[in-house]
Amino acid sequence: MTGDMWFIILPDGESGAAAARLLRPWATEVVAHHSGRPWLLGSWPDGHVTVGAAGVRRLAVIGRCPVTAGALSARAGQVRDLADVEGAARGLAGSFHLVASVDGRVRARGSASGVRRLFHARVGGVVVAADRSDRLASAAAGSAAAGAGVDERLLALHLLASPPPYPLDDRCVWAGVQGLPAHDCLLIEPDGRARTQRWWSPPDPELTLVQGAPAVREALVAAVNACTAGGGTVSADLSGGLDSTSLCFLAAREQARRRPGGARLVTFRWQSLDPGNDDTAWAVRAGDMLPGVEHVTPSRDEWPLWYSGLTRLTAGTVPTDEPGPWVRDSARIATTAQLMTGRGSRLHMMGGGGDELFTALPPHLHDYVRSHPLAAWARIRTHRAFQHWPLWQLLRQLADRRTFGQWMAAWADSLTEPEPPPPVPGRRAPSTAWGADLRMPSWATPDAVRAVQSLLREAAETAEPLAPRRGQHAALMCAQTGARGVRQLDHVFSREGPAYAAPYLDDSVLEAALAIRVPERSTPGRYKPVLGAAMEGIVPDSVLRRQTKGEYSVDFHVSLRRNRAALVELFDDSQLARAGLIDTAAIRTNLLGVHPDPAALRPLSPSLGAEIWLRSHAASTRPPSTATTATITGAP
Repeated sequence: MTGDMWFIILPDGESGAAAARLLRPWATEVVAHHSGRPWLLGSWPDGHVTVGAAGVRRLAVIGRCPVTAGALSARAGQVRDLADVEGAARGLAGSFHLVASVDGRVRARGSASGVRRLFHARVGGVVVAADRSDRLASAAAGSAAAGAGVDERLLALHLLASPPPYPLDDRCVWAGVQGLPAHDCLLIEPDGRARTQRWWSPPDPELTLVQGAPAVREALVAAVNACTAGGGTVSADLSGGLDSTSLCFLAAREQARRRPGGARLVTFRWQSLDPGNDDTAWAVRAGDMLPGVEHVTPSRDEWPLWYSGLTRLTAGTVPTDEPGPWVRDSARIATTAQLMTGRGSRLHMMGGGGDELFTALPPHLHDYVRSHPLAAWARIRTHRAFQHWPLWQLLRQLADRRTFGQWMAAWADSLTEPEPPPPVPGRRAPSTAWGADLRMPSWATPDAVRAVQSLLREAAETAEPLAPRRGQHAALMCAQTGARGVRQLDHVFSREGPAYAAPYLDDSVLEAALAIRVPERSTPGRYKPVLGAAMEGIVPDSVLRRQTKGEYSVDFHVSLRRNRAALVELFDDSQLARAGLIDTAAIRTNLLGVHPDPAALRPLSPSLGAEIWLRSHAASTRPPSTATTATITGAP
């Protein structure tokens, strides 16, 4: 699968048909409402969009889902009005957008994780929705509604973090285009008016590990089956970590059963430059337990370093609709896609989302000391014994009673403050706040800092956390941040070769994991206990017993040293600097400095992503000079 994929959702009215005419220059496919007017317009490969029909009702599943048109038509028959849509779709596995057309009204949503996003804007006087914000920005530029300009305040936000942190993660860098929160759906009337409505809320984390692990197992099996159901060849990362390893064993189990239409599995891993990184040893051990599976490992000469191949990006167009830190890995992505395409892979799986869902992040301790103080202090003593957390620093954090909004306002005030030194050299207690107190990079200009501060302060006035307690909020926030990164990687990877999938971020897996009590997602002395319990009998016990995690600072230092000159040259002619957002002298000083701790250059990847995206965005949104011929498809 190569080339850009996209779709736009149109209202069922004459004004929607007028908007469709503005969008036709890019389209190769059109699906009609029952009325015959355009409903879905875009460009996608065979099998990416499945439509079911029952009278005047239409359901469309767009993405990775093994449902057939006949089965989806049967589900469409259960729909009487838009309120019935979620019930009709219940039980569908995979990762997809869900769109309905019922008696002239439209309902559309992405996924709860955020891997599948939606944006909306006014085009030709009506609200239309799309899965790519750049398409909407270009369409709006061709109408009287808005222009396809970049909101520089939002671009500055991508210097702080990319994707932006919650609750600013749904803010779109394109002026005139709005992101739809993952928990909301969009309702569009025939006259082009629209409103949002909540369709999803996270489950209450009430189940014990024993109660919840079977549902996690069932959801993961269904998620991987949704990847392999199309047959052919499917590839997967096998890094040696528990997340990717579990996916490989799930896919191999289906291959071993040789079900009709099942897929052949190819695994992929790369070798760290650090001989002390034990990911390689664990990957080899797991691979030896996967008979009949082809394993691909590029040599170190074949495998690019981070920050390689940047000239390739600056000379062309970036395939993502917003900036992202993936550019650091662009040469590696291209190499992986090439190698997997050469093995015939149609889809590549990765383990993103496993860390976020199957570990209890430090903010859960803030909740735990209030709900179960004795158990919490026992856990804290164990952590302090192994990780040497300074007690008084931890106690101050646990005593913090700020609301989410108060924490955000304080964060805005501290954007340029240096990180406080650890009370004991080399030792620091983890933060138990609502989120990470990220700092603006030292090369951000005062204008960029003020822009981000204003965004944070505005959001602090009304924003609510994703869940009432910090632990569940942090888990969902990190999962959705990871999902937005996976979305971008899918755009990049599928342009190069196979589609890209992160089964842990399928909504069914997300819900099953979030339903388990937060403290039980981590147990001192046991790594990822929920995932381990869910994979018992599928992943060998010797693999499940791994307690370590690979560390890649050596790879960072070697990559930076060898590509330092190219990075300096890139920022010496910076578009971000022309926009008044970064100081080229400051970033040059940082790039040429010595950084024993890679965390000191954490902001480099977001800044690099914003720089390269800004250079290419104009070319990536120009409409073709002549319209292509769209294939108009009605409901089956």
